[in-house]
Amino acid sequence: MTRIDPVIATEPELHALFLAGLDGDGAAYHLFLQTLGALLRGYFRRRLQQLPDEVEDLVQETLMAVHAQRQTYRRGEPLTAWVHAVARYKLVDLWRRRERHEALHEPLDEELAVFAQADHEAGDARRDLDRLLDGLPSHQRLSILHTKLEGLSVQETARLTGMSESAVKVGVHRGLKALARQWKESS
Repeated sequence: MTRIDPVIATEPELHALFLAGLDGDGAAYHLFLQTLGALLRGYFRRRLQQLPDEVEDLVQETLMAVHAQRQTYRRGEPLTAWVHAVARYKLVDLWRRRERHEALHEPLDEELAVFAQADHEAGDARRDLDRLLDGLPSHQRLSILHTKLEGLSVQETARLTGMSESAVKVGVHRGLKALARQWKESS
């Protein structure tokens, strides 16, 4: 079996390796995990520039979660969307753990009571956005997530998801229109 360059790994290649692994091909599954590990490393490094020591732990936690939950994967769904959800949850778990840990080290200074009110708007906005995105078909959700929220190019998104570049552009356009419609209806 040939080695896949993680930089150019596509949805179809990863999907094929993963399915072959699920069907008992140990070499394909091993190659899938190696390739996915490299992709996850890049994903977490971009998001944890201030916490580089956490990257490798998150890669390993995500790979273990993918392995442990592999039987829950629905074969017809995009694999990268499923893996992205697992990775995102691991990242959120890290932030929650760090937030709780850092809260234990906060000084209890009475004079700083003016700062006692936390601003939860950003977290609320992200939660609302995630809820809206969850209502979109996967090709629209992934197109918006990768291009608009993660800052990937249309070409990178196409390579990552296995869609054509024009399908990514159409997915973004239609997805944003659907989000605007949902937003209007909920307001």
